[in-house]
Amino acid sequence: MTARLATSAEEPLPVRVVALKIGEWISRLGEIWVEGQIAQLNRRPGVSTQFLTLRDTDANISLTVTCGRGVLADGIGEGARVVLRARPDFYLERGTLSLRATDVRLVGLGELLAQLERLKRLLAAEGLFAAARKGPLPFLPRQIGLVTGRASAAERDVVENARRRLPGARFRIENVAVQGPSAVTEVVAAVRRLDADPDVDLIVIARGGGSVEDLLAFSNETLLRAVAACRTPVVSAIGHETDAPLLDLVADLAASTPTDAAKRIVPDLAAETLRLDDFRSRLRQCIRRRISAEAQLIAGTPQRLRAVARARLRQESDQSHAARERARRRTRGLLEAAHADLVHVQARTRALSPQATLDRGYAVITRTADGAVVRAPKEADGILRVRVAGGEFAAERAAAATALLVEPVGSSPDE
Repeated sequence: MTARLATSAEEPLPVRVVALKIGEWISRLGEIWVEGQIAQLNRRPGVSTQFLTLRDTDANISLTVTCGRGVLADGIGEGARVVLRARPDFYLERGTLSLRATDVRLVGLGELLAQLERLKRLLAAEGLFAAARKGPLPFLPRQIGLVTGRASAAERDVVENARRRLPGARFRIENVAVQGPSAVTEVVAAVRRLDADPDVDLIVIARGGGSVEDLLAFSNETLLRAVAACRTPVVSAIGHETDAPLLDLVADLAASTPTDAAKRIVPDLAAETLRLDDFRSRLRQCIRRRISAEAQLIAGTPQRLRAVARARLRQESDQSHAARERARRRTRGLLEAAHADLVHVQARTRALSPQATLDRGYAVITRTADGAVVRAPKEADGILRVRVAGGEFAAERAAAATALLVEPVGSSPDE
């Protein structure tokens, strides 16, 4: 490891020393293999050295590469993905870094497909393709964001077919490069602008068909992660039905073609009008059937009311008759119980009545003068009134018959 340079404001290093140190450090890297896309290629006639700009589409970073004419094949041009073997070189005079390539190889289709398969497995493991994270499309979007090439057939297919279905469809169109070194950067920036617009309810990314290399930008990891992070639903409309970029797996909806996308992002006004007419007709029929059924119910109401009234009257009459019979039985029972009580009372009254005593032969003697009951012979004075069972009669006390007259009165069975 290189020792740290000791510098200060009083003892600075000259530019040449700093440049030499940087060059020494970079030269220690040795030869390395680098992968990227050729963004710019400069072949000058009569010049043995060729200049190209190698770009990383994911990070939007580029490096200058130089190579001999025999190193870079004539069939390799701008936009091609290559793997090259190069040595980093730092130019002291200009203070720039470049790569001097000794071997440049075109990345074949097989290698591209293998890279895409590895990326597909990685993103699937992270859950970016999961159906649970895909949102529904709005039925009637206020404004549709369209990311597509300038004046492209894809733009025309989406806009014209959408407006044919819904004449009032509104678009915010972002024209970007859909192929080449800057495609990923421009598409990602356009998607983020549309996602930040509150008036945009839906984003459509559209491009016509092409080869795997032409559609490679729509399988780029940076673009896929940007689409996955969108809050606005995204529709992928790339290529033809046979084309399958990874964007189809991340987007909320994958349309087979731009025309198919136009049919799926807006409702068909004519078809919806027919559906409304059908719903209206069925609703009218339903209302007519309901009114007819209610009319029949109303027409039969008097008969039902009469039947209900008769049944209620019969029920109430039966209940009244039963209550009346119960009242009669109750009254009869009460009267019979009262009569029995009265007979018992009469019997007890007769048993306790003085008349019963008289009927047994006893008499009650009272003085006529004051009506007092004679209880002893000495009380029998003057005219007496004798009451017996058959009535009353007057008696007068006689001296010789005193004992005879008084004895029945003064004696009792208990004495």
